[in-house]
Amino acid sequence: MHDRHLYEYAVIRVLPRVEREEFLNVGIILFCKKEKFLKVLYQLDEQRLKCLAEDFDLGQIRKNLESFEKICLGEKNGGPIAQLDVPSRFRWLTAVRSSVIQTSRPHPGLCSNLDETLKRLFKELVL
Repeated sequence: MHDRHLYEYAVIRVLPRVEREEFLNVGIILFCKKEKFLKVLYQLDEQRLKCLAEDFDLGQIRKNLESFEKICLGEKNGGPIAQLDVPSRFRWLTAVRSSVIQTSRPHPGLCSNLDETLKRLFKELVL
């Protein structure tokens, strides 16, 4: 029998015009405290984003999503947040904010393979 992992995930959303509250799901953050697992998968669909806002700065969104990845990985060049412990990094990434990049509220689940679950959630909720 495989070990079951309690995990939390959140959907990363891009809101080209925050005031309109229209968003596009672009990624998934998956966290497991017991395994000290924190990973992100994302993909920008430029055509769909352009439908929401033609003059949208995709370069800045890419930089912000790369920062999410650096924080998840705990990279030295990810800034002070990336140096926090794994649970603190997840909580910071999923904190409520009113910016162009937001996350859903965290949702719990159980799985036997965290990487596969991340890929499945990404396919179901983003692609």
